[in-house]
Amino acid sequence: MSMQPGQDGAGVDVAALSRLHLFEGLPHEVLVAIADCAHPAHVTVGDVLFREGEHADRFYVLMNGGVSLSVHLPGRGHEHIDTVRGGDVVGWSWLFPPYQWHFDGRVLIDTDLLVVNGACVRGKCDADPRLGYVLMQRFAEVIHRRLQGTRLRLLDLHRGPDAR
Repeated sequence: MSMQPGQDGAGVDVAALSRLHLFEGLPHEVLVAIADCAHPAHVTVGDVLFREGEHADRFYVLMNGGVSLSVHLPGRGHEHIDTVRGGDVVGWSWLFPPYQWHFDGRVLIDTDLLVVNGACVRGKCDADPRLGYVLMQRFAEVIHRRLQGTRLRLLDLHRGPDAR
């Protein structure tokens, strides 16, 4: 990701941020606050963004590409849970103590993303509860959507092969 006019000092394009579903319609000052906590990065297929049990101090906004979320199951290895694609967010563990990842996140294809510092965002939310409320609403929507998707996948798994 190269710097373009309209980007802040961290190299985050606020206009591009505003076009992502998570941040769509947010006031400019909210977008600037988030951009102040972020930096662009490029990751390649196979890179691990985070591992289950590690400290969760950030979240990722995928500009393009994809990330696989998986969980380790004793005796079975890693099981794929979900795929997150460009335009969406990966990670909400930075929001809730003890701030630990509950999944592994592995890059499926070369991906441009924003790495957003969770402590920085939490600090801005503490200083401006309106910002915290707006972001919590947005992340709650993501959490709800992912939990519903996981529920449907679990129902499918438990139906058995004859029902498929």
